[in-house]
Amino acid sequence: MHPALRIVTILMGAGFTLQGVQWLVAPERAAAGLGMPVLDGLARSTQFGDFAAFFLTLGLSILAGVRRGQARVLYFPAGLLAAAALCRGVAWAAHGAAFAALFISVEFVGCLVLACAAWQGER
Repeated sequence: MHPALRIVTILMGAGFTLQGVQWLVAPERAAAGLGMPVLDGLARSTQFGDFAAFFLTLGLSILAGVRRGQARVLYFPAGLLAAAALCRGVAWAAHGAAFAALFISVEFVGCLVLACAAWQGER
């Protein structure tokens, strides 16, 4: 894997991991960063737990895939980001959600970066 791509991939993994940790230690700030209110009751448990799990799994799987000989692992978080972007599109098209262009762009570019890193790492 090209050294610059490796660095970008590591930074992505660290960033997503830190976002997951933030959902555990400062969830109000994490929610605000994603433009959402903090929910109440059982919904809060779902919101905090699901978002922490999503970002921790995403970030840690990226960091695992950056290790030498493990590039194939990067296809998993690439797919996760692609699915998130696709589901945002469905939320907009079918359920009246605001079109989240910034988040979709980040997810799409992240997916491409990870797929390229996986492909280069396998060569």
